[in-house]
Amino acid sequence: MKKIMILVSAFALSGTMFAQKPSSDVKYSLEGNINYDATNGISWTAPNVRARYFVNDNIAARVQLGLGSTSDKTLYYEGGTATGTGFNTDKTSGWSAQLGAEYHLGGTEKMSPYFMGALNFGGGSTSSKGENNDGTDFLADVSYEGKTSNSSFGLGIGAGMDYYIAENMYLGLELGWGWSTITDKGGKFTYTTAGTPVDTEIDPTGSSSGMGTGAMNTAFRIGWRF
Repeated sequence: MKKIMILVSAFALSGTMFAQKPSSDVKYSLEGNINYDATNGISWTAPNVRARYFVNDNIAARVQLGLGSTSDKTLYYEGGTATGTGFNTDKTSGWSAQLGAEYHLGGTEKMSPYFMGALNFGGGSTSSKGENNDGTDFLADVSYEGKTSNSSFGLGIGAGMDYYIAENMYLGLELGWGWSTITDKGGKFTYTTAGTPVDTEIDPTGSSSGMGTGAMNTAFRIGWRF
């Protein structure tokens, strides 16, 4: 891992000596994220992937897509043993999309600062499924399954920069302010005892909204112009 870090650092250093931001003839860019932490070292994650189209040296349109999911499974044992096993699985999933534009300032040969504005859309769901338990303890012949969903909409403005470390390659940072609203769509829950299901409709709870500031992502943005 140390050797890889040394090679990456050497490449970035040598590339920076000759790097400069490209002209608008290089129309597209594609970027993701690189994370680093003390436990896992370097890891590649893409909770968001962004593509841009440069209309000219100052104006760029952008589209951003994101996907995410979690899953957590709990086992329940009859009498504290591995016989008569029950389980519960909780899952969450979500997606996000952004349509926006950037206005790039003059900057320097290597750095391209910009202002941005965007519309944000998204949705998600939470589900739970269990067998031989009531969500707390082992209980034979009991099962359940439920799911709720939501949607979101938001507006954002901000400022950021691209810093070119090699030909057509850049690192970036973005800070912004945004407003968003989340609408709960309700769902359905089915509880089954001894083979007899009972369905319950989960009513929507309405919408909630908020605003705030912060980094677009806690990771470094790394991108490629082409």
